[in-house]
Amino acid sequence: MATTTLVRERVGYRSTLFEWLTTTDHKKIGVLYLTSSLIFFLLGGLQALAIRTQLAFPNQALLDHATYNDFFTIHGTTMIFLFAMPILSGLANFVVPLQIGAADMAFPRINALGFWMVPMGGLLIYATYLAGGAGIGWTGYVPLSDAGPGGVFGPGTGLGVDFWIMGLVFLGASSILGAINFLATIFKLRAPGLTMWRLPIFVWTVLVTQTLALFAIPVFTTALVLLFIDRNFTHGAFFNPAAGGNAILWQNMFWFFGHPEVYIMILPAMGVISEVVPVFSRKPLFGYKAFIGATIGIGLLAFGVWAHHMFATGAVYLPFFSFVTGLIGVPTGIKFFNWLATMWRGQISLKTPMLFAIAFLAMFLIGGLDGAVLAAVPFDYDVTDTYWVVAHLHYVLFGGTALGVFAGIYYWFPKMFGRYLDERLGQIHWLLMFIGVNLTFFPMHILGLEGMPRRIATYPATLDWPILNLLATIGAFVIAAGVAVFFVNLAISIRAGAPAPDDPWDAYTLEWATTSPPPPYNFDTLPPIRSERPLFDLKHGAASDGGALAVATVAAGAGGPGGEA
Repeated sequence: MATTTLVRERVGYRSTLFEWLTTTDHKKIGVLYLTSSLIFFLLGGLQALAIRTQLAFPNQALLDHATYNDFFTIHGTTMIFLFAMPILSGLANFVVPLQIGAADMAFPRINALGFWMVPMGGLLIYATYLAGGAGIGWTGYVPLSDAGPGGVFGPGTGLGVDFWIMGLVFLGASSILGAINFLATIFKLRAPGLTMWRLPIFVWTVLVTQTLALFAIPVFTTALVLLFIDRNFTHGAFFNPAAGGNAILWQNMFWFFGHPEVYIMILPAMGVISEVVPVFSRKPLFGYKAFIGATIGIGLLAFGVWAHHMFATGAVYLPFFSFVTGLIGVPTGIKFFNWLATMWRGQISLKTPMLFAIAFLAMFLIGGLDGAVLAAVPFDYDVTDTYWVVAHLHYVLFGGTALGVFAGIYYWFPKMFGRYLDERLGQIHWLLMFIGVNLTFFPMHILGLEGMPRRIATYPATLDWPILNLLATIGAFVIAAGVAVFFVNLAISIRAGAPAPDDPWDAYTLEWATTSPPPPYNFDTLPPIRSERPLFDLKHGAASDGGALAVATVAAGAGGPGGEA
């Protein structure tokens, strides 16, 4: 009997593992994205700690220059392509079909393929450590990355750079497939009554994000293929100046993708904040249509600002790109005023999701302002390739995107697993992250103004550089402590967290109208959709509708076209 029970347990374990490995359920794929992204987040974070430890004191030799450059390259690649983009795809995979009342994504098998290409791309990128390294910087600037036949030989001579290129091609293909899938899902699988002007803001931000991805990522993927040809075929001469190519062409193609990429990472985080702030302020989002307009405006302007990364090259038209860079701050400012107006005189509940949302607003505001001054060409000339740019990048993408991601995880965790994340540990996590982000990245502004170059492994004991770098390193370890608290919280709460009801936050949108966690087909019933807050209408709108609100039954797997746009 004991042997039979053991065999059954093992078979059950295998079947569960097999189910996760072969699933096409958007919710499980969303969890797989989150899991994969958090693993790579740990790896990227460990490299960041090594980098900051090397820079804690002047003239250190903890890492040699080649190893430092490898860590610097793979850290940046990991945090952008293996953490920020996939984890936002994970949240979107889980939430978007639920928010639009659909049973699944439009193309479930393609959705699964898109996920499995991410760990494959990650393995190829990390294989660079076994193939001679890839100390070229995460931007892959030519000629550092282009050392093929007849090229300028430098850090990019090894096979490791080819692995880096192939890994990014895998990740690019995954993002393109995901973009097509999200657009088809949002346009074709909305529940009856859910018109475009009733979509949750998170869905709108995903819609604009995936449109950006569909146009921007193929350009970068093409650049990677051309770089691979340059490196491996005798007659390749696209970028390599020594072979007749043009290194500035790589910068144009990279940043034509690279700046929309910033909004590919930040817009979904803004969507998360736009779901969290109204719910925990007990008010509707102020200026719903203005917010949509600002999101679309950011998407359109994102393709007109890429060359502000290239002011110092002298190869771009400075007045145009300076003007458009300043202009893109207008729709971003509209969003800030809408968030603040939503909180104004609201009944604010400072639960962990709201704490991270407020931290996002503060950190992204700093990152936006220190980036806006880079639109001024003379100032940009002065701080180009200094730690000012590092501070700006991390305030936007870590202080912005990462804090937005944590707000979303704490907000939707009860829906994913039917349990709360521990509130006390969540607050400790938030406090450590908030202190750590500012302690790490704010001193970098001063380092940039004092002229400390980025991408250097050592520095002399000059000016205030030693004390500022030491503060930044201490801050990095404070962030690490916060991340450790988060993972402890995650491990405890998945198994033993307090049970959560189906709608623990008294929220507004459709994902909270089903069970926690949702069934495979998502919904047994859907409320009638008469506004952008259908669940609020169901719970609180009976008086205004004379008691006429009823629950509309929908067949499992339903979710036809969303009617008028």
